[in-house]
Amino acid sequence: MTRNTTSRTLHDLGLSAWFGGTLANAVALNPAAGAASDPSDRGTVVNEGWDRWTPVNLVAIGAHLVGAVGQLAGNQERISAQPEVRAMSLVKTALTAAALGATAYSRVLGKKVSVEREVPVASGTSPTFETPDEVASAQKQLRQLQWVIPALTGALIAVSALAGEQQRDSDDSRKGVLARLRP
Repeated sequence: MTRNTTSRTLHDLGLSAWFGGTLANAVALNPAAGAASDPSDRGTVVNEGWDRWTPVNLVAIGAHLVGAVGQLAGNQERISAQPEVRAMSLVKTALTAAALGATAYSRVLGKKVSVEREVPVASGTSPTFETPDEVASAQKQLRQLQWVIPALTGALIAVSALAGEQQRDSDDSRKGVLARLRP
């Protein structure tokens, strides 16, 4: 069996940072911004935090995608021969696409929020009555999305664990190899 250490490392580190960073920001940064005494400072704090995280998140997602493509390439035989591996690969691809879509949409909304640096807000995802309508609307959507992205990337981590288990020597994997050898 060929080793894919580099692609696995890129896949796993990228996915870990994508999951962990978005979860940490949802759990800590967004609510913590509400601790600033001036409502206008809250917007500045949360925007600064997300703006600092965005390039790191982009690199993490890129590393994950490069690693995922490397794993797909390295496992083409298994994907072709083993229906359960093919199914797992399709689920991972669908979850990755959904997580990318949610992340991209979250960034679009985040730009609407960060365009006004000193906007008065209650927290990173909660407007006040003084928050401009477009920013308030984006914040309300971000309040939901901040949990969707860690849920999708967490599901990717679980499916990746399944992928690792599928590579263990078992009767099922031997059956897949035997099926390829039969004329």
